[in-house]
Amino acid sequence: MNKPQDIDAHVLGNINAVEGSLAQRVYLAIKQAILSLDFAPGAILRKAPICDRLGVSRAPVTEAIARLAAEGLVDVVPQSGTRVSYFSMSEIREGAFLRQALELATVAKVARDLTEDQQKKLSRNMRLQELLIEDEDIAGFYQADEEFHALLMEFTGFKRLADVAQTVSLQVTRARMLLLPTPGRTAETLHEHRAIHDAVLSRDEQAAQNAMRHHLGQLMPRIEILQQEKPQLFNITSQSTREAG
Repeated sequence: MNKPQDIDAHVLGNINAVEGSLAQRVYLAIKQAILSLDFAPGAILRKAPICDRLGVSRAPVTEAIARLAAEGLVDVVPQSGTRVSYFSMSEIREGAFLRQALELATVAKVARDLTEDQQKKLSRNMRLQELLIEDEDIAGFYQADEEFHALLMEFTGFKRLADVAQTVSLQVTRARMLLLPTPGRTAETLHEHRAIHDAVLSRDEQAAQNAMRHHLGQLMPRIEILQQEKPQLFNITSQSTREAG
């Protein structure tokens, strides 16, 4: 097996453009790099380059790494150092299960209670998705995709819902980044979003849930194929033991 590479701290964003405490801003910068796969699974996470890049001391970096470890995004291995966590199929499956439960409840409520202003926001997002596909802007489409789901959760009126959904599906979010370049997937996603959008606007709760269930159901089979194609990115207990030794 190839030796794990160090992370490239130069990909970290400017923390001065983000609000919050210093540790919070460092945490968000590292987390974004992990979720976007700029910090690849298995990469060694050294503090010195991060400190140099962000212009901070070791204390906020240490605090940020501890928080990321609690979320399962990094592994602190005794006598071996810290690395970006590998993908875990068990955690991805659990995250997908929990996310689906939240999403199905969300579209049912939104289909019942959708306001005219919310309808305009959702339709505007759909038009943006179409434009981004025309421009072949995969990264931009991913952001619009995330916003589509976030808008639906916002429309429920439950302020903590989006945060809860993100927390339970962090591993799913990271794995989805690997699937973005799949030929034709963005167009398929747009079609699936359109079915959800149309059902919600028609106030058809059952159709909205069916469309969302179909949309979310595309994920796990694709990730399982990905595991077969790129097993080095996925967590295997024996693999972790060999590297730690």
